[in-house]
Amino acid sequence: IAHIAELGVLFLMFIAGLDLHLSDLAKSGKVSAYAGTLGVLLPLGMGYGLALAFSFDAQTALFTGLILAATSVSISAQTLMELKVLRSRVGIGLLGAAVFDDILVVLGLSIFVALAVGSGGIWSILWIAARMVLYMGIATVIGMKFLPNLSRKVASLPISQGLIAFILVVALFYAWTAEVLGGMAAITGAFLAGLIFARSPLKDRIETGVSTLAFSFFVPIFFVNIGLAANARVLTGDSLWLLLAMIIVAVISKVVGSGLGARIAGFTNLESLQLGAGMTSRGEVGLIVASVGVSEGMISTNMFAVIVGVVIVTTLLTPAMLRALFAKNSETA
Repeated sequence: IAHIAELGVLFLMFIAGLDLHLSDLAKSGKVSAYAGTLGVLLPLGMGYGLALAFSFDAQTALFTGLILAATSVSISAQTLMELKVLRSRVGIGLLGAAVFDDILVVLGLSIFVALAVGSGGIWSILWIAARMVLYMGIATVIGMKFLPNLSRKVASLPISQGLIAFILVVALFYAWTAEVLGGMAAITGAFLAGLIFARSPLKDRIETGVSTLAFSFFVPIFFVNIGLAANARVLTGDSLWLLLAMIIVAVISKVVGSGLGARIAGFTNLESLQLGAGMTSRGEVGLIVASVGVSEGMISTNMFAVIVGVVIVTTLLTPAMLRALFAKNSETA
């Protein structure tokens, strides 16, 4: 189950990269940069401080902050779509901020894992950074130059589902090379492959094929594996207080961090609050980061159970907050 779940994580991150609207990022660059960056830094700092206050060691505290820095706007995007405001200034800013957030968190995760398993020392850190930069540069250039043409040629061959088979091979190859050659987390490679294919004219076919395979089999098993790893019975005493404190920090840090970034970029107070609320859900991205932390021994199973609780609560809260805040739009009008 764990091995199948790992494939589910990789396909999920590939789809996350495939879904990123880089054109939206260009349209709302200032808001996206400020809201996305502050929406990572404030939860990172507050999560770190909270974990230290509960007597966790520095490594666990820093990784806890990284988990809280993650965001998943899939629920928010669906809610904004239902409210018919996804293409509004707030909606586009939210999508752009999520791009920044995803990239910063995925790279932060890769750097954290690489440093944690490294031998230490300044030269080791520089070598890790150099490997990452080289890998990202070479993999991006090669991908942009060759993969779109190759995907079109494969799509024209008389092979049953040849395009999807090719995409899966490339996604897994990028995941493997990211870990082996780049010294990064495997999910970074899958995420990068998704970003590259997001520019392909065949994007819709790719997304339909990979999503069908992923969400019908691999991703559900990933969530089953999450459930198997999380033990709700440990949420008593200090763990229960930690869960409540982390939920409060998770909500406040995103609303204030991303909202402040949007306000600095020129959004109104209400628009800033709406964008901050939309960034609150941790969703599958938070679970992915947390599962990497457990597998690498950076967080305990008790902390993992707390994180799962935080993800569930923030995912349920986000649509309710958005509906309430966008109702104020109609009241104002």
